[in-house]
Amino acid sequence: MDGEKPLIGAIIGGDFFKKPTCAFLSLLFAICALSLLQSSFVYPSSFSPLSYFFPKPAASNTHSFQSLLPVPSGLTCSGFFQEVPRGKTVVSITDFGGVGDGNTSNTEAFRKAIKYLDGFVEKGGSMLVVPEGRYVTGSFNLTSNFTLFLDEGAVILGSQDPKEWPIIEPLPSYGRGRERLGGRHISLIHGNGLTNVVITGRNGSIDGQGRMWWDLWWNRTLERTRGHLVEIMNSHNILISNITLLNSPFWTVHPVYSSNIVIQNVTILAPLNAPNTDGIDPDSCTNVCIEDCYIESGDDLVAVKSGWDQYGIAMARPSSNIIIRRISGTTPTCSGVGIGSEMSGGISNVVVEDLHVRDSAAGIRIKTDKGRGGYITNITITNITMERVKIPLRFSRGANDHPDDGWDPKAIPKVKGVFISNVISVNSTKGPMLHGIENGLFEGICMKNVTLLNLPSSASWHCEFVSGFTEDISPMACPQLQNNHCASWCLYS
Repeated sequence: MDGEKPLIGAIIGGDFFKKPTCAFLSLLFAICALSLLQSSFVYPSSFSPLSYFFPKPAASNTHSFQSLLPVPSGLTCSGFFQEVPRGKTVVSITDFGGVGDGNTSNTEAFRKAIKYLDGFVEKGGSMLVVPEGRYVTGSFNLTSNFTLFLDEGAVILGSQDPKEWPIIEPLPSYGRGRERLGGRHISLIHGNGLTNVVITGRNGSIDGQGRMWWDLWWNRTLERTRGHLVEIMNSHNILISNITLLNSPFWTVHPVYSSNIVIQNVTILAPLNAPNTDGIDPDSCTNVCIEDCYIESGDDLVAVKSGWDQYGIAMARPSSNIIIRRISGTTPTCSGVGIGSEMSGGISNVVVEDLHVRDSAAGIRIKTDKGRGGYITNITITNITMERVKIPLRFSRGANDHPDDGWDPKAIPKVKGVFISNVISVNSTKGPMLHGIENGLFEGICMKNVTLLNLPSSASWHCEFVSGFTEDISPMACPQLQNNHCASWCLYS
């Protein structure tokens, strides 16, 4: 007999309305609960409790660039990206001296091309086509109303000269480079203050050739924080689709301080021992859709972030309204989806569904620590399958990872409202480990229909400083999650 779908399945398109009366009552309870959450935490003024489950469809435009993109096989949140016309001005990187022989530097060619196309931002936009070939380049910036199109067989290769990855200022919500004090290397493909940007193609590739950077990290000779492969800052209406991203020096895709981001049909690959090669890390962003991606990396497949300790608290730029759907992959050291640990600006309204994780250290992980401050609230996780994942569900603390001595040990994060349902894990080696923080109870942890198969008899749940309610859990959850007083908080029908 099929397990009951959780409320979120009803909201975003399941067949749950076979019982309309129950579903309707549950929906009313959900709205009330979300209203209570809003009274405790600060949300954007434009946020309504259910609006982020129903992204407004993009306007029809027969001349839009999206007409070239495949329609997702299932429910999609791609409406977060509002359609824009295809750029009227289309040029090739070869028009600016680009040579795709795998050896010639194309740094100046890309920079000249972008400088030229910047003149068309208010003249109908533009498209830069990268044809078949292997184009070595240092970092270059994008422009607005712009499409970077990688044709079939096109590969952009990151330069092996660190000087072609210049040093830029640290992010204000981090206060310093994430790995080293001071500034940080710019990303290979970078954008700041942009609107209406598309990075796509016929499955062309962007290869950061990160081994040079990983060696610096392994040898402890790294002087500045490594650059990302793609970083988009302070921007709006961004689409990344139909490309393969390889061998990032550091985090692969890093949207930060941005809104209306869609990352769809992307493959991300890095050696499984490549340090900190996270797949996709939305950071202090709103209205983010990540769906239909395959990721293999040396860190989290997806990690939601919002700033680091006192710097993130001061900036107070949350991540909210984020949908992560139909993601699969493997990471032997980290998690399928991570929330945190840099979460000091707050994280709320996150939906994770239809996730398939294999051969990984953790399936779902919420990471916080003393000094982080901020909040994590209204996290919905449903329809998760895991194979050979060491710890299927994990809340962790105590990394003792702080930017400097200015962090506040009294800044305790608030975690409330984590809804987990329809989870199957096969051949995990440990039970769930849910560790809250002393004097900072993680509350409203609600689980339904969680099954851990072939778990060793010696494995059991480990819980500290958490409170919640569970139903249909096997093996039985820890006593802290059998609190009948929390049942009304758990909004399952």
